[in-house]
Amino acid sequence: MRVILAPMEGVVDHTMRELLSTINPYDLMVTEFVRVVDQLLPEKVFLRMCPELNNAGFTQSGTPVRVQLLGQEPEWMAENAVRAIKLGSHGVDANFGCPAKMVNRSKGGAVLLQYPEQIYRIVRAMRQAVPAEHPVTAKIRLGYEDKSLFMENALAIYEAGATELAVHARSKVDGYRPPAYWEYITDIRQRLPIPIIANGEIWNREDALRCMSQTGCDSVMVGRGAITLPNLAAHIKNNEAPYSWQQTLALLMEYTRQQQSVPRNDYFPGRVKQWFSYLNRQYSQADTLFRELRLHKTTDAVVAVLASAA
Repeated sequence: MRVILAPMEGVVDHTMRELLSTINPYDLMVTEFVRVVDQLLPEKVFLRMCPELNNAGFTQSGTPVRVQLLGQEPEWMAENAVRAIKLGSHGVDANFGCPAKMVNRSKGGAVLLQYPEQIYRIVRAMRQAVPAEHPVTAKIRLGYEDKSLFMENALAIYEAGATELAVHARSKVDGYRPPAYWEYITDIRQRLPIPIIANGEIWNREDALRCMSQTGCDSVMVGRGAITLPNLAAHIKNNEAPYSWQQTLALLMEYTRQQQSVPRNDYFPGRVKQWFSYLNRQYSQADTLFRELRLHKTTDAVVAVLASAA
């Protein structure tokens, strides 16, 4: 069994990866996407999005990290994939699943699921450019406006030479609404000879086991569940008890301490509130605290509320 942390734009940054890797046996973490347009990006862009590259591509706890790229031009995706590998990324991943309107309007992310031929060209260019010993992977949804091209897209990625494929079992228009359509992952796994990673509606160990049983996959990717239940990977892989609210609150305080050390960290209040919006699903105590946090906009005020609850 492998448990992989999904790339979540604006949610799981370097600090969150470091924190989660200290308490979970993740097999791999994938970064927020690096946006590729029409140039080879400078090294500083990769290092900003993935500071783990300064540590040979590992978190301080030893979890390997893979850079994800998002773009629509095969040549530039390939060149930036090579740069990511040279900087120390453990493989490189292509994003064909982001549902954000801004990204889709610029022909990136899930919008490409309407064009299997372009997906093939992008992955093929990346695979040909990246040395064979390094994984080239991709993450898709089941489709854009519908699921009619789900198998064509999966086959395009396989035929282009991808090492493995992660499938978020929803279309773009499904958003994040339940259910996740795991049966489509089953069909893809039965058709493709490369490893398939199942993603979608995995909130606890029972969900993970049901998903693996239904799909036949031995790898799952967790996203929102990973911040809803902070020790989700340990719960899934080692059957550890879910974190209590007090354990989670202590983790929040550690996150706060780390974020306070970042110069000019103006987005901290928003990140904490965002995390609480997910914690509400698992912990009733989070809802009460969230109602108070919502009233505050400054870092000092948010820290004071958290400190009073700890």
